Amino acid sequence: MQDEKAFIALLLNPKTQETAFRQLVSQYSKPLYSHIRNIVLNHDDTDDVLQNTFIKVFQNLKNFKGESKLFSWIYRIATNEAITFISTKAKKANTTNEEVQQKALQNLQADEYFEGDAMQLKLQQAIAALPEKQQLVFKMKYFEDLKYEEISDILGTSVGALKASYHHAVKKIEDFVNSH
Repeated sequence: MQDEKAFIALLLNPKTQETAFRQLVSQYSKPLYSHIRNIVLNHDDTDDVLQNTFIKVFQNLKNFKGESKLFSWIYRIATNEAITFISTKAKKANTTNEEVQQKALQNLQADEYFEGDAMQLKLQQAIAALPEKQQLVFKMKYFEDLKYEEISDILGTSVGALKASYHHAVKKIEDFVNSH
């Protein structure tokens, strides 16, 4: 993509906004789909959250000040949308976020879009047992291969705290996989 500042200018200019936004959607759809899918697990839910994310991004473009990278800003919106989605689902079902994720995990085996094997499923179960923050950090680092600095921008957490979270997550996942 061209220079980020130039691209942001195109996004903010009413004359070029539509074309620039289409470019943004085509560039970010795949990585954002993966990012959201790692959080909500279900394909249809992911599509809904992805759509909500792009709506939010579009509505809030005028508030984007360029203090963070566009990528980080969009990922932050996607992360918040995914977590809000899980929380809303939990409230509607009168249950907890953890139970919503456990249920999504049970449905994962039957999901035609899930390409994993038994080991992959066990990994997902281990991840689901982690606290929310550790889950996010682990998924962003392990599945999406994001750098700590990028995750720090997205989650607003220090690199040191993220490294500690990731380390704890890996330890808990190893324990889970070895004991099940």
